[in-house]
Amino acid sequence: MIITNTDFVTGKEIKETFGLVRGNTIQAKGIGKDIKAGFRNIAGGEIKEYTEMLAEAREIALKRMEEKAQNLDADAVINVRFMTSSIMGGAAEILAYGTAVKLK
Repeated sequence: MIITNTDFVTGKEIKETFGLVRGNTIQAKGIGKDIKAGFRNIAGGEIKEYTEMLAEAREIALKRMEEKAQNLDADAVINVRFMTSSIMGGAAEILAYGTAVKLK
């Protein structure tokens, strides 16, 4: 499966467009990590606990989007984008979305 943020796949022609596919997840850190993150917020610097949480969430959302494209028999997902929204303190939703296509 080819995943790209461009509206084309280099050297390939799009034969069929299946439409929008998406995958999402909502992730939260446990209380211990939230306390550590709170101290980092006061002291300044990168809040590594949340950086790790969001990186993991992006991978989960991307995988779910890819699975939906595979169910459509797509060869690629083009125009891939990510969106993040805060759900509550310490929890965030990550949405991955793009256009599933069949290549020639």
